[in-house]
Amino acid sequence: MKSKNPPGTSRRGFIRGVGITSTAVGAVVLEKTALAEPFAVAKTIGPDAAPITLKVNGKPVNIIVEPRVTLLDAMRNQIGLTGAKRVCDRGTCGACTVMIDGKVNYSCTVLAIDAQGRDIQTIEGLAPAGKLHPVSAAFVSQDGQQCGYCTPGFVMAAKGFLDRNPDPSYEQVEHGLGGNLCRCGTYVGVRKAVLEAAKEMKGSRHA
Repeated sequence: MKSKNPPGTSRRGFIRGVGITSTAVGAVVLEKTALAEPFAVAKTIGPDAAPITLKVNGKPVNIIVEPRVTLLDAMRNQIGLTGAKRVCDRGTCGACTVMIDGKVNYSCTVLAIDAQGRDIQTIEGLAPAGKLHPVSAAFVSQDGQQCGYCTPGFVMAAKGFLDRNPDPSYEQVEHGLGGNLCRCGTYVGVRKAVLEAAKEMKGSRHA
């Protein structure tokens, strides 16, 4: 068979030439892309304390914190909101429960700097006019607390649960609040309180 390569060009030389040309073209394309779209450099915060703004219970709050400070510690130590409690500090007991952008969260597992620009609601924000929220009122009427240390976390978890499931069964309440612990063992009162609050909140517009 006759060779299809141009006269004076071996097969090996032809392949080598194609490879060199492809590499050169690729380098030009990459260079143009790199110049047109440079890598974004993330802004570094820390290790020293830095000013941040948090939106807590509908109001902006300006504080200065180190990047390692959790939302829980920032609220308790710098903002003065002590409803959320620091108990396990490992995201297992639920005593520090708050709502962030409408979802239940353990505030001990969220860095304060990461909570910027998000809507944070604490138990203090459930009664801005001084009147108890139906969930808080139901905890009182059903004696859903003993020492009361875990109660704020339970109230916030119950509020978030009822927002998702406004007409739950007893079993659903038991499962829905499984992320919160009561060392006094007042679980029956807590579950009855959530069911009472569900009835009270039907047709209402409590935030």
